Amino acid sequence: MSLQSLLSQIKQISTIDNQAAFKACVENCYQWLNDDAGLAEVDSLVTGRAAFVDAILRHAWRLLEMHQYKDLALVAVGGYGRGQLQPHSDVDLLLLSKKALAPDIKEKLGRFITLLWDIGLDVGQSVRTLSETIKLANQDITIATNLIEARLLAGSSDTFDALQHKVQGKQFWTSKDFFLAKFEEQQARHAKFNGTSYNLEPNVKENPGCLRDIQSIGWVAKKHFKVLKGQELVEQEYFTRREFEELIECRNHLWRIRFTLHLVAGRSENRLLFDYQPEVARRLGYGDDGKASVETMMKAFFRTVRRISELNDMLLQRFRQDILALKVRQYEPINQEFMLADGLIQAKHEQVFDRPEKLLAFLLLVADTPKATGLHSQTLRLLRNARRQFREHYFSEHPTCRAIFMQLVRHPAFFGLAWDLAHKHGIMQAYLNEWNLIVGMMQFDLFHAYTVDEHTHRLVKHIYYFSQTDSAKQFPRCHRIMLNLDKPELLYIAAIFHDIGKGRGGDHSDLGAQDLAAFCDSHGIAEKDKALCVWLVKHHLLMSVTAQRRDIYDPEVIREFASKVRNQTYLEHLYALTLADIRATNDNLWNDWKASLLRELYLMTQKALQSGEEYQIDLRSKVEEHQHSALQHLLAMGKSEQEVQAFWSRLDWDYFVRFKPDQLVWHANMILSHQEPERDLVELSDDTSKAGTELILYGKDRSSLFAQVASVLDSRNCSIHDAQIMSTNDGYVFDIFIILEHDGSRISSPSRQQSLKQAVLSQLAKPGQRHVNNRKMPRLMKQLNVPTKMRFFTNQANMTLLELEALDAPGLLAKISQQFVAFDLSLHMAKITTIGERAEDLFILTNSQGQALTSSEQVLLKQQLISALDQIPGES
Repeated sequence: MSLQSLLSQIKQISTIDNQAAFKACVENCYQWLNDDAGLAEVDSLVTGRAAFVDAILRHAWRLLEMHQYKDLALVAVGGYGRGQLQPHSDVDLLLLSKKALAPDIKEKLGRFITLLWDIGLDVGQSVRTLSETIKLANQDITIATNLIEARLLAGSSDTFDALQHKVQGKQFWTSKDFFLAKFEEQQARHAKFNGTSYNLEPNVKENPGCLRDIQSIGWVAKKHFKVLKGQELVEQEYFTRREFEELIECRNHLWRIRFTLHLVAGRSENRLLFDYQPEVARRLGYGDDGKASVETMMKAFFRTVRRISELNDMLLQRFRQDILALKVRQYEPINQEFMLADGLIQAKHEQVFDRPEKLLAFLLLVADTPKATGLHSQTLRLLRNARRQFREHYFSEHPTCRAIFMQLVRHPAFFGLAWDLAHKHGIMQAYLNEWNLIVGMMQFDLFHAYTVDEHTHRLVKHIYYFSQTDSAKQFPRCHRIMLNLDKPELLYIAAIFHDIGKGRGGDHSDLGAQDLAAFCDSHGIAEKDKALCVWLVKHHLLMSVTAQRRDIYDPEVIREFASKVRNQTYLEHLYALTLADIRATNDNLWNDWKASLLRELYLMTQKALQSGEEYQIDLRSKVEEHQHSALQHLLAMGKSEQEVQAFWSRLDWDYFVRFKPDQLVWHANMILSHQEPERDLVELSDDTSKAGTELILYGKDRSSLFAQVASVLDSRNCSIHDAQIMSTNDGYVFDIFIILEHDGSRISSPSRQQSLKQAVLSQLAKPGQRHVNNRKMPRLMKQLNVPTKMRFFTNQANMTLLELEALDAPGLLAKISQQFVAFDLSLHMAKITTIGERAEDLFILTNSQGQALTSSEQVLLKQQLISALDQIPGES
């Protein structure tokens, strides 16, 4: 099958009623696209599909005898107007007339459009008069943009020419207004993707650096410069020939990805989702090795979009100056090689980057120039050319470059604009081999939102923000830490290397620590400082793991953590690094819950580092302090001291450490006011905990309670972040849950709280009846494999700590707790952490004798849990 044979097949259709023949042509076209996808040049396929659709439309137009209506024109607009169509892209049409259409014409147009839909074309059409079209276009930049790329397919050339005349006329968008609207549109679009192309499921059409950015250049050029082909921009010296060829190469690369994505998805899909990435990679020739093939494809993708972003920045800046007739208001000399042109750093001559060290010295100049807001397009062009010229060796192999790099990391302003430029324009990639390896590196999970290099860039920016005055209110502890560091560059260097070992097999923390040790040796960093940096990289996950997966109110846990941290200096560095790491991983991860855990761990470790004995005394004083404060409030509410103390005497001492006075007051007030002790009490509050919405359950103890509550909450799209399971000495259970919505937001709506309360009570009123959880497995999680892992420990209280990792599938907690019931185990505490698709949970258990689990009990429990959790989730 070829394009020519397809066009011949269309011509053989003799009647408009032969819908089957039209449909067969469309199906044959898709077959041609699939067959030739790996053989032909993508531009011939994209333009070929547009040519095929042209032929279908024109033939149907003739068969319907639409040509007899002299003022009616069939016009292709949008991407189709450019003569380009991806396999499942919309066919955008404008049915244009000079005057309102008569009923018989409308009826025929209806038949025309219905035919197109029935034969399998995705048509987007509008039927308008000339005046209506111009009026709407002047109100809507999207419609105006579509008209700039309009192309006559059939019908009245006079009507189409009249449209073209008006689009180019004075009553239409001016070049200035059009440019400003498209520029603002691009900025808003970039903001939707957090200003980065380095998202793990990028949109190949809309992401920064993707096809829309190329189209933006074309739209502005066509509107202002009347340029129909990019080659004309070379002739007008907006592009060099090499840059124009590079842009076409990058566009074709994205076209190949988008073309293949459409074929794999079977529809118009522009998001390169995890679901499609392996098959797209295979079809594009990156191999059939799963993650390895995807990683290779995505690295090439991310490097392409960086090139497009740079070209887009350069050209739109030139357009902005020319279209808006902007004249530089102020030139300010910086040195013999650079000057400021209205805040943009402009080179004074072509040889400013004639040696590798000049690129690093330029970053130093940026850091020394607080008025600088960015790069002039001319400077960016020179920087890009120089970066490619010095590819033989990494800059860090040159002693002079190493000396300048150390000046940079010690400069108080380097991690502002200069660091952004070093990352965005590939200078870090050119400096350090290890950094080059992580550029565009995928992270195959739902926890990380960005590639490894983009995540690290953002982490460093968070640390830099801690040093700025603006952070004092939001992050006072980190701000104080940064101000008091003698050598803040050590924290920055550790941040740069913290994930640099990813993607090489083995423990990335160990590999990164080894890389950093070699870096310190080659960059003249003292042994004592090297030891701190290497320790930070090796243990950069220690604080977040301890805070989120261990019981930080257990003195043993604090002592163990403090022994690893060793001193206050290491603790402060680790705290700032950890907080920045979490915030840079995913914009939705940081919340009050994580903040409170890290803060508590920091404060308790700080006291434990003074001396273990003082720490124990501090815990006892905290119990007394919390009890005293809560009691005063309860007495003021009309409760008697006798009833409060009687209730508290039924609970262990650590309850009073874990919960703040406000929570103690709410718990006691709810339970002491409960008039029906034989009935379960369930209450929710959004006011008592910064960590999330607090749910308390109080009632007669019985098996499966935790399993039932966990299953109900999960089925209602809630996530449990912490659970304290307490039994009183008279047979009651007192459970406290911290819950959030699945998207991490608080459950603040009273009606939502009431609905959850009734759902839990309804299930608890069905003793012996297991809750059925019908929540579906999210799309993304079906693509990910998380094998179940378990570790058992015994603490000083002779209780078993079970650390469990598993896929966070619907009903996970219920399945786990059902196994606890089956083994007659008592659950004392559950600490629930969800990291993307992975659940990392801690459970504190005792066996039927109230002791830690024996080795044989641990083995049996592990076998049953793996059997229950590693089943492939259903498609319910």
